Amino acid sequence: MANTYFQFKQFRINQEGSAMKVGTDGVLLGAWANVEKAKSFLDIGTGTGLIAIMLAQRTNNSSKIDAVEIDNSSYQQAVNNFDDCPWNDRIKAFHASFQYFVANTSSKYDCIVSNPPYFINSLKAKDESRTQARHADGLPFEDLIEGTKNLLNPEGKFSVILPVKEGNYFIRIACIAGFSLSKKIEVLPNPGKIAKRLLIELTLANQDTIETQLCVENGQRHVYSPEYIELCKDFYLKM
Repeated sequence: MANTYFQFKQFRINQEGSAMKVGTDGVLLGAWANVEKAKSFLDIGTGTGLIAIMLAQRTNNSSKIDAVEIDNSSYQQAVNNFDDCPWNDRIKAFHASFQYFVANTSSKYDCIVSNPPYFINSLKAKDESRTQARHADGLPFEDLIEGTKNLLNPEGKFSVILPVKEGNYFIRIACIAGFSLSKKIEVLPNPGKIAKRLLIELTLANQDTIETQLCVENGQRHVYSPEYIELCKDFYLKM
């Protein structure tokens, strides 16, 4: 049974009510997304609220973070986590589908992030909430890309984390829709292993692409690489 909470250095994530628990993907995206010069943030599919809270920790008191979640149980969990964190005055949760949120907001954002559902045409879980969190049926990539394009400020950044195959497909359709790929990081579990995830940053402004790699571990189980430690040291208790 998964732990009911995950303790970080400056906040705790309670997760018993959310279909998707704290994992490496969310921590990576929350620690990596470019927050420089950004004052307005949107976390799409916030789940437990982890990434939104990480963004709040990384930014100053003038920044505002909105977080959208369609699943009611996860939304309630996120609200509770927001209320309990040190930056609760800067984070606001919305219980809605992303499509509904896009159609009913006038807000624009400097930084939009998402750890989106990515399974396409695959076997569904028995748990409807877990299916919703993991499968792209309710939030197709095309809807995520078009909605974000409508909400992103001209110089803003849109960052996601996805498995490699789905990530490369996401990049292709995002570029067709008018985005430019500014950064692509291949995330390797260990040196010499194949990449398992892509950290992707997209912009609406034309930019050259920076492509690099990041190893999570240093060749041994739970022995983390210097670059992963540097990225996540402000969050994990044992770093």
